[in-house]
Amino acid sequence: MSKSFSYDKAMQELQSIIEQLQNEETGLDQLSDLIRKANQLIDKCRNKLRQVDEEINQLKEDSSQQD
Repeated sequence: MSKSFSYDKAMQELQSIIEQLQNEETGLDQLSDLIRKANQLIDKCRNKLRQVDEEINQLKEDSSQQD
């Protein structure tokens, strides 16, 4: 995962996609593209959350070994 990935920006983009999906004027072709993009963002966010969870667990483990 690139260092330029921003979880917060991805969440903002997902919120924008949700709003577009709820718009009745969004065409079928655009719906497909939006859903594909949303799935990509969700995967990246999940990976980022896993990475942060692992880092936190490692910090906890390191901290408990120092006590």
